[in-house]
Amino acid sequence: MSKARTSTPRERYRAQVRAEIKEHAWEQIATAGASALSLNAIAKRMGMSGPALYRYFDGRDELITELIRDAYRSQADTFRTAAGVGAGLAGLAHALRAWALDDPQRYFLIHGTPVPGYHAPDDITEIAAETMAVIVDACAALPPSDGAGGAFDAHLDTHRQWAGDRAADSAVLHRALSFWSRLHGVLSLELAGQFTGMGFDPALLFEAELKDLLGP
Repeated sequence: MSKARTSTPRERYRAQVRAEIKEHAWEQIATAGASALSLNAIAKRMGMSGPALYRYFDGRDELITELIRDAYRSQADTFRTAAGVGAGLAGLAHALRAWALDDPQRYFLIHGTPVPGYHAPDDITEIAAETMAVIVDACAALPPSDGAGGAFDAHLDTHRQWAGDRAADSAVLHRALSFWSRLHGVLSLELAGQFTGMGFDPALLFEAELKDLLGP
């Protein structure tokens, strides 16, 4: 019988160093943003030379890709876990907000201003699509909304590739997009501090938007 492959000490050390590099990268992002990410600065913090660090990541873009991939995977897993225990659209909304508040820098890396000159590989889009698939399924489980579809619903009939293989009608897709865009709008403003000093509770605004999205 073949035995399961185990990692070697060298492989474990490499994984440990890569994890430490990513920790320092998150610290840099929290301080100056992703566009200011510097592998040489990370190498200095770790007591390494720049060329030595490049043995673990080929360059800035590969490091950013790893961070973005980790963030999207964390988000997708959060949604799948919530859906797995029976959470509906409201439960997914609360899971999203808790995930965002837990690590605002991780949130902004994938939902904030794009990093200049960076282009994510295709597998990143595939991971992000996992989250949207959970949302579409949750919207499909809700009672149909009243009223005829408008121009955007008609547009979605022929522009639905972002929904993958979900066999949902355009009204469901519209609701899913509204859920995603409106709640992210509130979260982005809250995490950026735009509500500071306005005298109201952002959590209650989030709940009000969610209630409106869920309908009667």
